[in-house]
Amino acid sequence: MFFAVILLTAIALAAKKSFAINFKNHSRIFLLALIAVFHLWVQVTGLQYTSASNTGWIIGVTPVFMALLGILFFKEKLNFIKTSGIIIAFAGLFLLISKGNISNLIIISNKGDYLVLVSAITWSIYSMVNKKISVEYSPLMTILFLFLMMMIIIAPFTLSYKTISALQFLPAKIWFAVIFLGLFCSGIAYVLWAQSLKEMESAKVGAFLYFEPFVTVFAAWLILQEELTLLMLLSGIIITLGVMLVNLHYSSFKRFKTKLRTPK
Repeated sequence: MFFAVILLTAIALAAKKSFAINFKNHSRIFLLALIAVFHLWVQVTGLQYTSASNTGWIIGVTPVFMALLGILFFKEKLNFIKTSGIIIAFAGLFLLISKGNISNLIIISNKGDYLVLVSAITWSIYSMVNKKISVEYSPLMTILFLFLMMMIIIAPFTLSYKTISALQFLPAKIWFAVIFLGLFCSGIAYVLWAQSLKEMESAKVGAFLYFEPFVTVFAAWLILQEELTLLMLLSGIIITLGVMLVNLHYSSFKRFKTKLRTPK
């Protein structure tokens, strides 16, 4: 968060953004920070008690929660095409994580699974509050103040002489990983997520989460030389098809059907 704040502050200064405090917006951002901290705590705690495969498919229900909350709070519509896309993308995710054998996945059975499921709900709630703020306030400044507030909330639980002194013994590759997570996975990614929520429907934004496990597998093949199988590639194609359906405009679909029916 510290590295993310440095990066976003530099971008905000370069873009000549206003740092003025608005009670309405910043009180909402404080609420968002509380939700985000709780989400991170629930997810990290849950990961300690469940498997990576179970975590993958349970988090896969997040777009469903986002779509439902979008309908409830933003009057968004979930038509047959979007619903089909979500189901197809989820099927691709299932295929990827189970490696073609659904028996590899265990139905929710322990507290870790339940906590990961709660984290899927808390991320959906975070996204809805984020969407509400980003409609009226800059996504860049929202995330900048969000991380500042999260740092303040988390500091009493993380800062101590022991943890600070341990920093000097971290190897270079760990520092690189921390800085990468701060600049890109936190700073840039959170801003892009907020900007997407501002411009798109919740269901459409949420559907892109299905790419995350496939990108992870692809990156592991590219960087860590892990195996990339034909089944994994097929899963990626199915996920892509599902996401495309979710983001397909109904009017475009109607025009496509009309062309098919029109005799040449």
